[in-house]
Amino acid sequence: MSHRCLRILVALVTLCSGALSLSAAENAGLDRGTAIINPDALRKLDQHDVLTISRLLWSERNANFPLTTDILFAQLPQLAQIRPKIDAEFDRYIARHKVDAPNETIGVGEGFDVQLFDRSVLESRDTRFVLAGIVNRMDRAYVSEASCGEIRLIYRLARFETNPDGGQTATRLPMTFNLVLKARDERQTVPSGKQVTCAEIARRWLANDNPLDLVEQLPFPYDAMLDRIETNIQIAVMPKSASHDFRTDYLLKVFKYNSDTKLFEESTLENQIDRDRILGDDALRRDFRDWLLAPEHFAEFDRGTVLIPEKFLARTALAPTPAGLDASQLQPEFGLMQGEGKGDGVFTGSDVVGALKAAAERGISLQNIRSVAGFQRRLNDITCAGCHQTRGIGGFHFPGVDWLADKPSTIVPASPHFFGDQVRRRDILTAFAEGRRPDFSRGFASRPQLRGSTELAGTEYQDGWGAHCYLQPPGSVGADKSFSSWTCAKGLACQAAAASSPIGMCFVKTR
Repeated sequence: MSHRCLRILVALVTLCSGALSLSAAENAGLDRGTAIINPDALRKLDQHDVLTISRLLWSERNANFPLTTDILFAQLPQLAQIRPKIDAEFDRYIARHKVDAPNETIGVGEGFDVQLFDRSVLESRDTRFVLAGIVNRMDRAYVSEASCGEIRLIYRLARFETNPDGGQTATRLPMTFNLVLKARDERQTVPSGKQVTCAEIARRWLANDNPLDLVEQLPFPYDAMLDRIETNIQIAVMPKSASHDFRTDYLLKVFKYNSDTKLFEESTLENQIDRDRILGDDALRRDFRDWLLAPEHFAEFDRGTVLIPEKFLARTALAPTPAGLDASQLQPEFGLMQGEGKGDGVFTGSDVVGALKAAAERGISLQNIRSVAGFQRRLNDITCAGCHQTRGIGGFHFPGVDWLADKPSTIVPASPHFFGDQVRRRDILTAFAEGRRPDFSRGFASRPQLRGSTELAGTEYQDGWGAHCYLQPPGSVGADKSFSSWTCAKGLACQAAAASSPIGMCFVKTR
């Protein structure tokens, strides 16, 4: 990619970020400075071939139009490993299902008990990835402060069909492809020779600056920006039957960019704990328990900024939906707490109580984990699969903006978890912009961390109709300290989703 193309990318991203509105009126302004989800802006960026995957990753091609998937996966050099790795996961999924449910049929299309995603669309001249959103994730700068966090370009797979009248009909398919860029390269400089700061980048996201100025000031190098690709595919749909309820499974994969090989290579998923491998190895189980419960890691775990070592992590994740509100049911196959799921588990209630005591003795103030149940919930939502199951739209947190129709859909392009987190993300951007040290902590996926803001009061994200809330179980002694603040707005009451779950939803009071 040329420096000119990358300057255009940064200029357009920053220009658009200052004047956007959500498709749902009640969410207006939550994305201010943190995301680009304006249909018209995304359409222009995509249709003018400015931010297409092929333009960003394949500077050698001469065509001035987006590449279809038959060319993208077969000929784009950097993506050579992605399709084979996805195919291997499909093979494993089919083999496991045949063992678990030998009498059920599995295949592509209707009529099967398990209906697989049709992988032929990944080698079709009628499908391509369209830009569905741009998200500022400078709130993840704790992973690498030198890069100032991340910028995510989110693409949605779509099929294009030609109508008899010569027009085209576009249908979105259940797969997203996220190109994750570093917000900056620490080696980049402005014309004066000084290093571009995180504060400068944040200010340009929070304000509507002149794009010509940005072109001159933010010349991003190519390889230094690339970080990884994340894919999310609805791998299978299981219609309701006599043997099971309706269910969909989503396959999550990550491919890190290797600047030496110029390839996106299969990688572990951040904090996606490899349950089966850990439970199958007593030494690894002890190592993981001791590592996570150590006070310094336990504090990061509580704050949501923990980075679990790769030796404990998985290279793939499945997120089944729909999922319940109870943390122990979000990933029934996860079972890392003893007495939960298969096997003996890794952590006991006594382990957690001991870790809470050790943190208190060291003067560590915990924000979220104040009980065994709080530990259990964080253990789920810190993982990729657990987070996608919490307040997601199906298996996605960002299905993306559907600008393909003549009149873009009014459906909100992201999940309640996504919108509820925008206040925290904007607070971090503001801290960067003002030269202050940001607070990178986050709450549970079910309830946003408010940062003193009242923007979300009375909404489904905080305490309004449909918000997640806490209901003290009958017979319990006192409220659970991890969730006691999860209350409902005036006129609403917390109603349990299931008799066994202390987590419910805020609905109108009933007499």
